[in-house]
Amino acid sequence: MASMITVHVDLGERAYPIHIGADLLGRTELFAPHIAGAAVTIVTNTTVDPLYGETLRRALAPLGKQVSTVVLPDGEAYKNWETLNQIFDALLGARADRKTTLIALGGGVTGDMTGFAAACYMRGVPFIQVPTTLLSQVDSSVGGKTGINHPLGKNMIGAFYQPQAVIADIATLRTLPQRELAAGVAEVIKTGAIADAAFFEWIEGNVEALNRCEPEALAYAVKRSCEIKASVVAADEREGGLRAILNFGHTFGHAIEAGLGYGEWLHGEAVGCGMVMAADLSVRLGYLDEASRQRIVRVVAAGHLPTRAPALGEARYMQLMQVDKKAEAGAIKFILLKRFGETLITRAPDEAVHATLAATVAA
Repeated sequence: MASMITVHVDLGERAYPIHIGADLLGRTELFAPHIAGAAVTIVTNTTVDPLYGETLRRALAPLGKQVSTVVLPDGEAYKNWETLNQIFDALLGARADRKTTLIALGGGVTGDMTGFAAACYMRGVPFIQVPTTLLSQVDSSVGGKTGINHPLGKNMIGAFYQPQAVIADIATLRTLPQRELAAGVAEVIKTGAIADAAFFEWIEGNVEALNRCEPEALAYAVKRSCEIKASVVAADEREGGLRAILNFGHTFGHAIEAGLGYGEWLHGEAVGCGMVMAADLSVRLGYLDEASRQRIVRVVAAGHLPTRAPALGEARYMQLMQVDKKAEAGAIKFILLKRFGETLITRAPDEAVHATLAATVAA
């Protein structure tokens, strides 16, 4: 990618830039405006720190800050209270003050936990997102959703807390395993499906380029996804209504993750399959045409994502979907498609949901 692109999240006094480009991790000038205090704590994990930790530490060195690093275990299975406390232990042990800046260096799990720690420590300290996976660059690093998982429900404990900046270095995607890359492609597909029919068509034509990690395709996918998410977040920061559309595929997907045990399927894999399930339900309820459903199945499959859900049992699926942030009084709410770029948030008759499960769950 020849140059850096900046997308702005317009939230008044909480507004911030998303910088997108190659080899941004070593650019001191991108971090400097967002670090006011004397200390910085980098939160990363055992996979990412050996790859990019030193590059970030070198970039921060000219600022003359006291820099420390917390290295967490890697994986969705560790997105819990115990791991979160490792961040608090480090901050308290270092006597970190209210001006200490946290930097999340890693994927969605690292970003979510660092953001939640920043929201809680001394009732709020600044943090910067440095996402190193495609999924976190196009989705989880933007919008201020932070949190941890509970055995009974994914992301049910957390806070809305915006970063000071997002620095998305496309070059870090070269080291992603294929499964992790595909997980990010799922969120790209979701963004096009819910908000931009032309972008969805672009994804259909460029999914192989994304699979091959081609820089120009990745840069455009990250840019357009961030533009769409930024506009949705600016209109509905705390998910009072519109922002819930970003959960297309997530009601089924979160049930898959919780039902299998966190980490068995990657988040994006579950969302990819969840979109196939939500599209099936959209057709059954008369909102979406069959040809559009087939397009979703094809592009999900082309992104090397599962299109058949694991057999958890229908009763278990229903139970898990009732523990969802969108549920009201135990009634499950689904994000469904009318057409590409147009969604609705609605309840569905149990018999229709059961029919979708029967049609999409692997035998």
